[in-house]
Amino acid sequence: MSLLAPPVAAPFGALVAACQARGELVVQPRMGFADPAAMRAGLLATGAARAATIGTVTLDSYTRVGDHGAVRQALAAGADLNGYPLVDHDHDVTAAMLAGLGFPVQVRHGSADPRRIVLALLDHGLHATEGGPVSYCLPYSRTPLATAVEHWRQACALLAAHPDAHLETFGGCMMGQLCPPSLLVALSVLEGMFFWEHGIRCISFSYAQQTHPGQDEEALAALRTLIGRYVPHARAHMVVYTYMGVYPRTPGGALGLLAESARLAVRAGAGRLIVKTTAEAHRLPTVAENVAALEYAAAAARSAHRRSSTADTGVLAEATDLIDNVLSLDDDLGTALVKAFATGQLDVPFCLHPDNAGRARGYLDAEGRLRWQRVGAMPIAAGPPGPDRITAAGLLDALRFVERRFDSTSLEWSGP
Repeated sequence: MSLLAPPVAAPFGALVAACQARGELVVQPRMGFADPAAMRAGLLATGAARAATIGTVTLDSYTRVGDHGAVRQALAAGADLNGYPLVDHDHDVTAAMLAGLGFPVQVRHGSADPRRIVLALLDHGLHATEGGPVSYCLPYSRTPLATAVEHWRQACALLAAHPDAHLETFGGCMMGQLCPPSLLVALSVLEGMFFWEHGIRCISFSYAQQTHPGQDEEALAALRTLIGRYVPHARAHMVVYTYMGVYPRTPGGALGLLAESARLAVRAGAGRLIVKTTAEAHRLPTVAENVAALEYAAAAARSAHRRSSTADTGVLAEATDLIDNVLSLDDDLGTALVKAFATGQLDVPFCLHPDNAGRARGYLDAEGRLRWQRVGAMPIAAGPPGPDRITAAGLLDALRFVERRFDSTSLEWSGP
């Protein structure tokens, strides 16, 4: 066991709360390198950025699916991995990589079975991670949902034994695009409730920036209301993800979208923003590009102001109906989630997991708002009349809506 100093100077949730109290948005990169020296350099650069930051260690895809034999083989051969293999790297190597950073680090992974990951991060003095039994199962695996729920029950129990444990729901980011926001909000709250039910007391609730700024503000206002209603005692904050769909290809377009996400986070009262860079449409970003994105987002956030009210187009009512319906299915929330998906009472558009009914569909209206074309068996109403059917060409056109909007105005972009 290494005697090196642990990485964290303040608990994850406490740092975000302190920054919120002084009106500062915390910004965080998506960053993961297999090489410990590169990973440490990335973390140090994140901590040195001119912004309030939290570090990220994103794990590799073999670790995500539990193929530890492939990880060890890659490490032995000196082959590159697309993230940091936390579970299988030598313990002292990772301890040295993390030693004395002085700021919180979150482990991000994408696994339907995070138990070994949680044991490894706790062993290294880390206490923050993210995901959820639905959001890290349906998009990323073929694991049966009931199995993922049990895995996440056990992972929560492991993590909850530490007083500084923090879990971030990924439910507000399901599929990243073309999912009307009421379902994203409902899933984020339901996963947060699941975490609370299994002992986690410090929770962040995610929401991914979508296609219409006004609708996003409404969604985040609904999320804030529902956190207070269903998880009132949690030490909680909201986290916004910069748009996760097809990203602008021009630097100006990418920066414009990043700045809009930062201002959205501030206007909605979120505590944290997960950023994207100008390289997203082309390749994995460098450390320097990540730092530039952190600093750019922080500058954009400083020019924004919290709003006290938003329009009401029904996002809160729909999300409430979805949550209350799930809660009526079983006294145990994990069991209720499994039942809801088995009967199509929760149904994620364009998600191909065998446990997802696949009958719901969203579409973009003329204003760029996400609407329900079909709701399947979900206990909500479809939106205003949309297309009778969504063709492949129509789907691709909708997926590129944000890219086109920002790239078409990129030459006019002059800064945050």
